[in-house]
Amino acid sequence: MKKVAFLYLPLIFVTAVSISSCGGKKEEQTDETKVLETQDTAKAGVLNVGGQLFSVPSPIQTAMLIQKLGLPFNKSLLFPANKSNAFNTDATRALMLGVYGADLGYVSMYSQTQEALSYLASIKQLADKLGISSAFDETTLKRFENNLTNKDSLVALVGVAYRSSDNYLKNNKRLDISSLILLGGWLESMNIAIESYKAKNNEEIKRRIAEQKLTVNNLLQLITINAPDQTDLIASLKELSLLYEKVEFKYKYVEPTTDTARKITYINSTNELVMDDATFKNILEKLQAFRNKITQSAS
Repeated sequence: MKKVAFLYLPLIFVTAVSISSCGGKKEEQTDETKVLETQDTAKAGVLNVGGQLFSVPSPIQTAMLIQKLGLPFNKSLLFPANKSNAFNTDATRALMLGVYGADLGYVSMYSQTQEALSYLASIKQLADKLGISSAFDETTLKRFENNLTNKDSLVALVGVAYRSSDNYLKNNKRLDISSLILLGGWLESMNIAIESYKAKNNEEIKRRIAEQKLTVNNLLQLITINAPDQTDLIASLKELSLLYEKVEFKYKYVEPTTDTARKITYINSTNELVMDDATFKNILEKLQAFRNKITQSAS
């Protein structure tokens, strides 16, 4: 089967680069009327794969949502940083590199300096074993250490490191590794979201989890094409896809409103989430079972 290439693997982190740069130069005002969405939607990056576009949300955005809702830092919902040596195949290392990347993004959002160092060390170990350590050389590590108290800089540096590893993987045609890193990061971000939901039963977090229907199908296609030998992962993604088929969003048109003085048009239409409690419960259980399966897959 023909393989396709990732153009932007590190969507787990690359969004962070743009986040940290938002405080820079302001855009010049124009006379054109601006259009704003009034409802919050799941932020997502776009992958261009073989000429097709795939939307995959960034775990950084999930961490940002959780922090915005005022939930305290919770170390217990993360995978322990000291377990990197337990994974001894390239497939499990790639999955765990994604997991640790999502965890690093989470601790960075909460300015957890010591935890960030621990996850960074584990990421470096896995990257060494996968042959992509050039993304985490001594210069990069020193920059991390010098910016551990600066959340924006730390998050941006994560993006730099993962873009470097992505370039290496693309250039060396290791598309199976890049696909597994992406899957691992997404699963860990969902686990963080689920544990946060259990702590606060927040509707925004619930909606964020429910909005993963398209992402599951995208990941299923990417893993099937780039890592067809990972039959267990593909089977789990198919099971998730079937569960998400029961999730619907009903579009409700609401007439836009315009602030003529400020030249801003507000789009008020919404997508209503339609999902029964049993379906949501099954999705949560399957997502966490899937995540736990890959984190316990050391041989």
